[in-house]
Amino acid sequence: MSLYTDYLTEIETRKEQGLHPKPIDDGALVGELIAQIEAPGNEHRERSLEFFIYNTLPGTTNAAGVKAKFLKRIILGAAVVPEITPAFAFELLSHMKGGPSVEVLLDLALGDDPAIAAQAAEVLKTQVFLYDADMARLGDAYKAGSAVAKGILESYAKAEFFTKLPDIEDEIKVVTYVAAEGDISTDLLSPGNQAHSRSDRELHGLCMISPAAQQEIVAMREQHPDKRVMLIAEKGTMGVGSSRMSGVNNVALWTGRKASPYVPFVNVAPVVAGTNGISPIFATTVDVTGGIGINLKNWVKKTGADGKPILNNEGNPILDQTYSVETGTVLTIDVKNKKLRDESGKELVDVAAAFTPQKVEFMRAGSSYAIVFGKKLQTFAAETLGIEPTAVFAPNKEITVEGQGLTAVEKIFNRNAVGVTPGKVLHAGSDVRVKVNIVGSQDTTGLMTAQELEAMAATVISPIVDGAYQSGCHTASVWDKKAQVNIPKLMSFMNNFGVITARDPKGVYHSMTDVIHKVLNDITVDDWAIIIGGDSHTRMSKGVAFGADSGTVALALATGEATMPVPQSVKVTFKGKMKPWMDFRDVVHATQAQMLKQHGDNVFQGRIIEVHIGTLLADQAFTFTDWTAEMKAKASICISQDETLIESLEIAKSRIQIMIDKGMDNAAQTLQGLIDKADARITEIRSGEKPALSPDDTAKYFAEVVVDLDLIDEPMIADPDVNNADVSRRYTHDTIRPVSYYGGTKKVDLGFVGSCMVHKGDMKIVAQMLKNVEKAQGKVEFKAPLVVAAPTYNIIDELKAEGDWEILQKYSGFEFDDMFPKNTARTQYENILYLERPGCNLCMGNQEKAEKGDTVLATSTRLFQGRVVEDTAEKKGESLLASTPVVVLSAILGRTPTAEEYKAAVEGINLTKFAPPLEKPGTTRSVHF
Repeated sequence: MSLYTDYLTEIETRKEQGLHPKPIDDGALVGELIAQIEAPGNEHRERSLEFFIYNTLPGTTNAAGVKAKFLKRIILGAAVVPEITPAFAFELLSHMKGGPSVEVLLDLALGDDPAIAAQAAEVLKTQVFLYDADMARLGDAYKAGSAVAKGILESYAKAEFFTKLPDIEDEIKVVTYVAAEGDISTDLLSPGNQAHSRSDRELHGLCMISPAAQQEIVAMREQHPDKRVMLIAEKGTMGVGSSRMSGVNNVALWTGRKASPYVPFVNVAPVVAGTNGISPIFATTVDVTGGIGINLKNWVKKTGADGKPILNNEGNPILDQTYSVETGTVLTIDVKNKKLRDESGKELVDVAAAFTPQKVEFMRAGSSYAIVFGKKLQTFAAETLGIEPTAVFAPNKEITVEGQGLTAVEKIFNRNAVGVTPGKVLHAGSDVRVKVNIVGSQDTTGLMTAQELEAMAATVISPIVDGAYQSGCHTASVWDKKAQVNIPKLMSFMNNFGVITARDPKGVYHSMTDVIHKVLNDITVDDWAIIIGGDSHTRMSKGVAFGADSGTVALALATGEATMPVPQSVKVTFKGKMKPWMDFRDVVHATQAQMLKQHGDNVFQGRIIEVHIGTLLADQAFTFTDWTAEMKAKASICISQDETLIESLEIAKSRIQIMIDKGMDNAAQTLQGLIDKADARITEIRSGEKPALSPDDTAKYFAEVVVDLDLIDEPMIADPDVNNADVSRRYTHDTIRPVSYYGGTKKVDLGFVGSCMVHKGDMKIVAQMLKNVEKAQGKVEFKAPLVVAAPTYNIIDELKAEGDWEILQKYSGFEFDDMFPKNTARTQYENILYLERPGCNLCMGNQEKAEKGDTVLATSTRLFQGRVVEDTAEKKGESLLASTPVVVLSAILGRTPTAEEYKAAVEGINLTKFAPPLEKPGTTRSVHF
């Protein structure tokens, strides 16, 4: 058996699934293809040639390296393949994006044959994915007097790799396809339970929406060959919940266009839209593929004579349709004038926000990170030549408002901005490149991130990045065959790339499945940092963190940079006093409810929530910032008092030290470097040189929300409201209800305490509630299953040391065992306590799920349809969100408690408390960058 015959066997297996041959990344297999191509009369020659040309992955894959070397032999005449002329070999190299292909092109351009060198130089002028070693070769050759190197650098300085690309069309004809009504979670486009297949783009594409929808889209494309299909969230926002590069990839696969004829299943330029636009994190993902995201505004609130919205019987605004986008509607995107028009040419809505100069560049280049690399390449070339770069790209959008102070996020962007006018102060609305300090890659998108890194020819983490972590938490629940294949491969790649990994490819330290957000929260040791992570819940309590797609994560790892606008901020402050029986999670829920009551609309959407929560340590404050993803905020910033921040940094240092003691540090001593940075930051705070981050007194906010703690007198539940007559109101996080609404009668089928929304204090609450019930009733009996998943191993170790784990073990009917992890997902539950492995568990929906049709009460953040629990034909699954004590009590009772039952159950328990700071953090008009 050869690799080739194994590949043919795999092809036959895939054919049974309706799939094409899988793209090749194995260099040894490409070696066999080449041997068969070079053997005249070989029975497999024709097919091998086809696989070599059209089915070999580019970038830094092993396959790309072997392919590039063979193309070099053809160009030099050392190999003769009639079907691949030297000119065609150059064309194939031009589509390979970098790494081995750029190395070969440089070899040829700087070689001894003038004719070949000239051809190689022309191809190199079209390439942007050059790294330090590549640029150093060009620079050295130029200094040595190479005319070819000089010509290439002159082309780069003029950015001809961009200017010679065709402009985007003045008009884009589209035909609409309504994917769903209401907010569309990225689960609809790329279901969490199919996460294992994300790196196999064609296979994963089969999970988008439904097979019927896919067929309808194909039929629509055939019926309208001159138009692009626009995928729509009617009466909702497109792409809420997660970044899901896989979701955008799927949309592009079915509705976009091929990026290259020689790269299989990589499509670009999807068009997506929503009545309320595109969620912030998903919009960034659309940019990565050079796509278009439209805010339709085709439904508006009906207003009365007083100008206020008219409400229906349920208290929801009544909507009026301004124009129809029902499936099959033909529209025109007037790019030149930035308008959406109907078939008659009538203007329907202004779409200027979708066609900013920066976004147009992404569309023209086919991706946002091609622009990032191009700008870096142009800068290098101009500096090497000693000239000014030609003004080609849209300049950084630099907005300064004289006399206006800075919000916290504006201060962070000012400190980390790259390539801006020296001395210029940036306010919200500016659009700039920024340095990224911390990067996180999670395991269900990690393989895609690895693919992106290979595609952009990156081989090592940027030295600019302070620290990066690859998690194993999203696949922690079930160690099935898919995970056994995917996760070790991912960990090995990331470890070699220079990332701290949850699993050690060499097996030196124990495999960690700690929730990624908790780890990132610990390794972020600077409140002025920018963090990028491959998950929408990348929301730290120090610095400002942005959830991102796998492409943006890859870009941050490779370059240490990201490009983004400086968002507006909404200021959240608190007054009053928490009732002793309330948990901080109820404050989080109340923030959403009181915001909507104060402003009518969700003012958090697409903006930074600047929360003045300075007395809470990082673990507890993270509960608030984590929730902001569900508020549709772009990110959140915690304003902390000096001593609180110092204590949080000391805790972070101790946890990083534990990682070091376990053997997780790398040769570059990344983790030790973070401890050193934390020490330096503590010194700055204590000396008064640089206090904890705070806004200026004269900072301007889009809106302000004051949360009155006095109004919170009973636990609150975020309800998906699955039967709301208005579909746009279902599965949002806007329906916040007091526990008394349910009258102590709503049946609960399963309780879940876990995910990134809990901390050590929550685990201690579970233990104490069990002790209280045992003391009062003699023993604990569950009338519904209770699944408990600690977010980190450290927490479990501390609970064992403090005596809390013992009571959890006593009442558990199942306790995880890392020596024998589960290899199949649970499909049915008993009325017992399940102690699950640290990780995301039910929150992810890709491994463990509740039984179909269940009503789940969880500490999680996800109430999207089908995420934690799927529907049955008879009953919709519900995932309601509440505090830890409410969830535990509901599992014991088998129903939601009354307010009185709740108060009695939590008496004497140390809940997560919060008191607003009595003094404001020190504010200053000075700007420390």
